[in-house]
Amino acid sequence: MTLSAPEAANTLRLLIIDDCEDDALLLLHRFRAANYAVTWERVDNAEAMRAALTTRAWDLILCDHRMPRFNALAALALMQELGLDLPFIIVSGVIEEETAIAAMRAGAHDYLTKEKLERLVPAVERELREARHRAERHAALEALRESEARFRALASHIPSMVFQMVRGEDGEMEFHYVSDGSFALLGWRPDEMVDNPRRLREAIVAEDRDDFHARFDEAARRLGTFNWEGRVVTAAGDEKWSNIRCSPHRTEAGTLLWEGIMSNITQNKLAELEVRRSRAQLAELSSHLQMAKEEERERIARDIHDELGGLLVAIKIESALLAGKIPAELAAQRSRARSIENLVDDAMSTASRVARELRPGILKEFGLNAAIESHAEDFAQRTGILCEVDTPEQAVEVDEECAIALFRIFQEALTNVSKHAHATWVEVRLRPEGEAVSLEITDDGKGIAEDDLAKPRSFGLRGIRERINALGGNFDIRPYPGGGTHLRAQAPARRETVGECDLVLGQVG
Repeated sequence: MTLSAPEAANTLRLLIIDDCEDDALLLLHRFRAANYAVTWERVDNAEAMRAALTTRAWDLILCDHRMPRFNALAALALMQELGLDLPFIIVSGVIEEETAIAAMRAGAHDYLTKEKLERLVPAVERELREARHRAERHAALEALRESEARFRALASHIPSMVFQMVRGEDGEMEFHYVSDGSFALLGWRPDEMVDNPRRLREAIVAEDRDDFHARFDEAARRLGTFNWEGRVVTAAGDEKWSNIRCSPHRTEAGTLLWEGIMSNITQNKLAELEVRRSRAQLAELSSHLQMAKEEERERIARDIHDELGGLLVAIKIESALLAGKIPAELAAQRSRARSIENLVDDAMSTASRVARELRPGILKEFGLNAAIESHAEDFAQRTGILCEVDTPEQAVEVDEECAIALFRIFQEALTNVSKHAHATWVEVRLRPEGEAVSLEITDDGKGIAEDDLAKPRSFGLRGIRERINALGGNFDIRPYPGGGTHLRAQAPARRETVGECDLVLGQVG
């Protein structure tokens, strides 16, 4: 039944356990006076109470201490048996203190006497608030348990090791939680990792431990993410590469808790090693091919200079002698002979220029500065494009391999300018920069687009990149502000040899 109060502000579902209906109405009057709209039911035995609790939801139970067929302790036990957490307040005419204390220990929330009901509504409101708080805490704990269950179920299916840990004052990693992935990764069960804080430190290869602790100290100092790659030894003695990544947060107790994942990256590292070895082999092959090309160019240049040049000189001498023997009255024949001499001169000039481009002797004899200046002069005369060269007064000191590479890059850049740029002006700058040398070439042509850089048959630019990469240098080409193209190549003046020791697995990082 429902008992309504005028303009009631609150509702209450109330189960009254009492054998006297007048006493129940007296209790209800208190709630109506406090502006409650009450839905209520009165029972006085275990069967009726069980039926009421299993068929309807209640906010509160008010129970008489002793009835002919029932009592408060039995009613309390029945509520608990059904797994309900409702405010249970005993309201009795007379109750001994020891009995009341026993009831409170059994789970009752309060007890009142029927002669002093002014405390009824405040006590009920207090217990209703406490019940809401208990329900909220229960719901939160249940949600936390479900979340942890989902987390553990998910973590158990991850092949990596998921963990929670704290770092002790002695630097040891004390695990609070370790997933089943620890066995596949390290060969130890989760409980073995938790029970022995030294497991992780002992698993890390000795040569990598200092780096591990230094990185962890830095992450702890800045309270940032820890990300480390290194080698570990499993329980079976196998060596693996692993990645440990975790982040810290403060718990309510102030402890710094690290949560993260430890993964097996051995296959990635082996693949990386293979790629590095392949790149090193390709670099060696590229360097060998470049040297072979330079040797072949030198041989061709020598043949042009010695053999073809000698033949052209002989032809010029013979043609001059022949022209001198032609009578003066044969003007047409004498003119033709002079024309042949001029053609021979052009051929000699072309052969000399080709020989210089193939293998400029000036590069070996006088250095990179002079070779660039000489080739720029030939380029300007041949193409009509103004070529300004800015080089240091002192010769730039570079080894032969670097000098050849920069000179070939310079040649290729000028060839591109003459073929594609439609430029009228080129500026060349050669500068030493510490232990390196930089070469910059700028033109005022039509510029270069990103699509041009990505063309599959851009062998000239690809060749420049290969040369610079082989030297361990840097290459950059981009549009020049205001129009044109700017190319910059930087290479070490002295190339350091890379040995096999740099390619062993233990040094891949």
